[in-house]
Parts: sequence; structure tokens; C-alpha cells
Amino acid sequence: MARMDVLSRQIDYSAQGDHSDALFELGLSFCTGRDGAIDLIQAHKWFNIAASRGNDEAKRYRSEVACDMSKADIIKAQKLAREWLVSVH
Repeated sequence: MARMDVLSRQIDYSAQGDHSDALFELGLSFCTGRDGAIDLIQAHKWFNIAASRGNDEAKRYRSEVACDMSKADIIKAQKLAREWLVSVH
């Protein structure tokens, strides 16, 4: 429950502008399991969004995470990223 509170605050903050560092941190949280279970689909999603907002480190991490994912999982992560981007604009 606490993880969801932290994540929703970060997401709300990130949606308000170009806060690619907060988005990158969300990716790190999901790829390391820092705040819960590891979820590479969510990690890829957040790295992808952060990368689209100019975070170069997110581009590198997105590529590394993708190496451990199936093509179907990457497609799902990309779809989730697009849906999130549409929902905040």
C-alpha cells in the first residue's frame, strides 16, 4: 500500500511537467524491486517515458531491461507507455 502512495505521488508530480528524473526513478524502482516485486514491463514503460522526455540514462536502462524481456513483453510495455502519455495530455 505504501508503495502505491509513493508511486502515485511521483506519477502525479511527473505528469505536471518534464520531470524525466522522477520517471526514471520509477523505472529503477520496478527493475530492481526496490519497493516491491520486480516488474520489467513496468520498468521498460517508465524508462521509455523518461527517455521520451530527454533522459539519456533511461534510454540505456530501457535497452538493458529489454534484453531480459520477450518481444511480447516489450510490445506490452510500449503500449502501456503510449497509453500513459495520451492520458496525461
